[in-house]
Amino acid sequence: MPTTPASLPVRSKREPLLIDLALQGGGAHGAFSWGVLDRLLEETWLTIEAISGTSAGAMNAAVLADGHAAGGTDGARAALEAFWRRVSKAAQLSPFRRGPLDILLGRWTLDSSPVYLALDLAARLFSPYDLNPGGGNPLDKVLAESVDFARLSNAPIKLFITATNVRTGRGRVFRNAELSPDVLLASACLPTMFQAVEIDGEPYWDGGYAGNPTITPLVHECVSDDTILVQINPVERAGTPRTARDIINRVNEVSFNAPLLKELRMIAVLRQVADPGNCEGAQWARARMHRIASDLMTDLGASSKMNAEWEFLTLLRDEGRRAATAFLEAHGEDIGRRSSFDLDALLAI
Repeated sequence: MPTTPASLPVRSKREPLLIDLALQGGGAHGAFSWGVLDRLLEETWLTIEAISGTSAGAMNAAVLADGHAAGGTDGARAALEAFWRRVSKAAQLSPFRRGPLDILLGRWTLDSSPVYLALDLAARLFSPYDLNPGGGNPLDKVLAESVDFARLSNAPIKLFITATNVRTGRGRVFRNAELSPDVLLASACLPTMFQAVEIDGEPYWDGGYAGNPTITPLVHECVSDDTILVQINPVERAGTPRTARDIINRVNEVSFNAPLLKELRMIAVLRQVADPGNCEGAQWARARMHRIASDLMTDLGASSKMNAEWEFLTLLRDEGRRAATAFLEAHGEDIGRRSSFDLDALLAI
């Protein structure tokens, strides 16, 4: 059993209820989603039907679904912890380490790391094809040790993993039988860091450019009417960024959030105009959205997405568990009954 802070299920006496999960990407910040998932898996009345994930969200989704197929909820929780431990272990030899000033001040950012700053600058002058001609990715070995893809292809939990086709600019959603290490690596392939991943003769980049994550399959292809979005990329940020680093960070946040916001607005419109008497229209009319997020994710710098120190990952896990508990206490009774995330408010933006 994973080692996590002790807590009791909030509503374990409720009748079983199907839910879908939508997991955003964000590098090491995906450990926040690990904590959310770890907490939700404690709730015996919640049954996960499907997960849509991108980048780190795709990794969490695949590890959870495979662990669940092998050993139920306990297996899923254990698999997630083992995966993030491997990520941290693999990063021990990484040049992306906190600088002395960041350690002294208790900051998790890499903004003062000379190596990070040098590589960040190099990425603006050279491509991954120059800096990493072999095309290696340390996550390749981590995934091979963490996921049984043959078992995953028939796992009870449906998966929808998004990657972006470099040639067309369109997102492609991969389902269980199509999943492989390359698909997950493609979903997390930042083009400034890694060479495009080729699948079926087509090059793919990070799925966040097309869907972070993709919501439509959860509504259109699933029985559950409740989708819980685990959000780790801030939609709103106070003030105007003025430094070069802050501007680039905000541009990336806006870019990766745009497909999600567009899709949520579409769902909001369809919920208003859909005919409940029509079979397909009823799916949209019944769709209920919920969201789990944390102010901590807004406070963290973008460079901390590269920080895979175990102490940082467990801090994010614990924050994810705390946020999930707060959500269950505030909105647990809404699941299965009504949306707790106001989609209609997005139409006014």
